[in-house]
Amino acid sequence: MSLGNLEDLFLHELKDTYDAEKRMTKALPKMARAASSEKLQQAFRKHLAQTETHVERLERIFKMLNKPARGKKCMAMTGLIEEGSELMSEAGTEATIDAGLIGAAQKVEHYEIAAYGTMATYAELLGLNEAEKLLKQTLAEEKKTDEDLTQLASSINFQAENPDSHAEDGETSSRRGRKGGRSTSNSSGRGRRGGKKDGSVFSQMGEALSTMVGG
Repeated sequence: MSLGNLEDLFLHELKDTYDAEKRMTKALPKMARAASSEKLQQAFRKHLAQTETHVERLERIFKMLNKPARGKKCMAMTGLIEEGSELMSEAGTEATIDAGLIGAAQKVEHYEIAAYGTMATYAELLGLNEAEKLLKQTLAEEKKTDEDLTQLASSINFQAENPDSHAEDGETSSRRGRKGGRSTSNSSGRGRRGGKKDGSVFSQMGEALSTMVGG
């Protein structure tokens, strides 16, 4: 299509993003099945539901423009999905594959954040107030998804870095997350326990010395 003005460019980006989102509705279920972490599976399923809503919003914007809801092949999203598919076919530990899936998903999120931010700016300049509102709503959700994935990565990356470490399921995320975040909670806990033990030893030594001196 010819790009003669900003409205043409806006429609071009709209078609590109529409195709990207449609592709993600097919990719996310595969990513959820490939993930081992239950929380990561839930995150992918949650974002699938959001992505379906994003598709509906884009279709509403097409209708506002009196244009058919038709995408054009998004080469960027095609490449990102192919990269993720290659990762899913690799052999590796569960945590390492999960960490890779988070990285792949965040690449997608960053692309979509850029796409929606750009389209929202175009809509504002074109005076498409309702379209701008819908695009900014989706933009906020994409940013939140990226933040949620970052939080998940704090524990999963630690597990990938330390594949031989084990912990009870109910405590794994919190303990590994804190250590992965360089928190001092675990070390200070050990220090407290160590302090009690050392205090007991010194107390016994003191009693022994007192007995010797007294004798």
